[in-house]
Amino acid sequence: MKRINPFICTICLFAGLLTMSGCSDFWDPETDDEFNGDEGFSTNTEMYTGFLGIMTKMQAVGDKEILLTEARGELIEPTDESNNELIALNNYDQNLQTNSYANPQGYYEVIIACNDYLSNMREYRSRPNVDTEAWESLVSSALRVKVWTYKTLAEIYGRAVWFDDAITQVTDIKPGDKFQMLDLSQLVDKCLQTLDNGFEGVSSQLDIDWYEWLDPTHSVSLASSQYRKWNYMTPPYAGLYAELCLWKGAVLDASSQDASSYYKKAADLLLQALGKQINITSDPGSNVYWLPSGATPGHYSPIWNNAQPYPYEAVAAIIYDYTHNQTNTLLKHFSNEYPNEYLLRPSAKGKARFTDATFNPGATTSDTRYKCVFGNSSGQDYISKFRPVGSSARVNAYQDDCHIYIYRATQYHMMLCEALNHLKRFTAMNAVLNAGVKAGDADDCFHAELPEWEGFASTVDPTKCDWTGTANWGTRRYPSLGIRGCFTGLIPREVKDNTHELGETGTIKFNDLALLDESMLEFAAEGKVYPMMNRMAVRYSDASIVADRVCGKYEDEALAASVRGKIMQGDYWVPFDLMFQ
Repeated sequence: MKRINPFICTICLFAGLLTMSGCSDFWDPETDDEFNGDEGFSTNTEMYTGFLGIMTKMQAVGDKEILLTEARGELIEPTDESNNELIALNNYDQNLQTNSYANPQGYYEVIIACNDYLSNMREYRSRPNVDTEAWESLVSSALRVKVWTYKTLAEIYGRAVWFDDAITQVTDIKPGDKFQMLDLSQLVDKCLQTLDNGFEGVSSQLDIDWYEWLDPTHSVSLASSQYRKWNYMTPPYAGLYAELCLWKGAVLDASSQDASSYYKKAADLLLQALGKQINITSDPGSNVYWLPSGATPGHYSPIWNNAQPYPYEAVAAIIYDYTHNQTNTLLKHFSNEYPNEYLLRPSAKGKARFTDATFNPGATTSDTRYKCVFGNSSGQDYISKFRPVGSSARVNAYQDDCHIYIYRATQYHMMLCEALNHLKRFTAMNAVLNAGVKAGDADDCFHAELPEWEGFASTVDPTKCDWTGTANWGTRRYPSLGIRGCFTGLIPREVKDNTHELGETGTIKFNDLALLDESMLEFAAEGKVYPMMNRMAVRYSDASIVADRVCGKYEDEALAASVRGKIMQGDYWVPFDLMFQ
């Protein structure tokens, strides 16, 4: 890759960003500015900084899915200090057209930014000074941001308006040939096709290494570099494509069509991505990268309460820095410390699930996840996941710069479980979910040609699995213990390892719901559970999957009944007119 002078990089990205076109608001993102598609790129530096303009738009919507879906989800309820908009979401009101949380405008602004950028990049490609390798990587990254945004719209609203033309503002989206209203199935297909087709002959799988660009001489090691976090910014191909395959599988399952090829693609991508990180041998035997292990409990809180995304768990994240006016509103909504507003809190029944040994086998109040997710200050329960009182990473309550994970490693493990379940690889699924992958499982069949454990074998030594205590390089100090097994005291969640009792469909559904219930604990208040509920409801044409979990949080029986009725009518998608007329 051609290098840009590091001095110029520093000026452009830190001082000059305040004056450069395309990303002038990088340190202070807003969502109401317009894009001028007539302004093209004339230098490689503008090509880079133009991409950072897309990142400002992602920052602006980073907390949106969390607040929107958690307010409708199984755990969170409005506080006495809450506002009418959050209460309306909690009550599943159907008239949300003026509700700022429900309004998808911010997501469309990300898409507009991507289309504008790709249009400019198409023109810039013919310039004689273009850095071709960087051009391809940035185009690929922008394309994935666009697809990730549409995927997010799909899992919240169940539909979205697709468009590829460069426009200047959201109000330009009107009924017409170039603006296609796609339903869930069409949207998933379009996203997969876009990733398959790439852009201008460029694959959608390429990444830009910001560390290599900003510090080409490696004056600071990657582990210590402030630029390391820049590599987390873009949604990864493996996670994005795999999740879309799970959605495609759900759509096909609902119509009794064969979805096995999509589940296999998801499993293959996730195992390849996990294997690459799990096999890191720079610190043989002791690294815990992307693997639930005995080190997980001690590292669980820092996943969120840390100055940067935590390498042991971080796959991709939207990053913020309040010292540069980059903030989100998670603390404003969840924290009760001044100047935060404490608008949302954990419901009593939602919180109780964590210590209910029937729902969470082996659980006690000493469980790591329970202690991380919930806090109590001034007699009020609050979500402490993003900043517990007394935080050393965010000393002050106004430091609303907690990073928001697009994907994290345990999410890869959970998606892998879902794919394995639908491939009827129940033994492997059970291991990843519960007690971990161990040497000797299934008569030491970690060879790639054996279907149950396909993809788990070490690429270096096919007779070994690097997830276990006997990796290809020797003894691993922190082997796989499973999503649940890594936490002291928890015992395995029941899943079915054969189809004898419930039949094939019944077995797979039983296991799917077990995975969903575990996700309610592992991804609490992260905006990841409600979309998974929606996917299960689509797959089994069963809205009670959502209703049974959500309605338990309502103390008012009449409200619970009202919400259940709406969900059972199919109103688990956020209702919003997505055409801006």
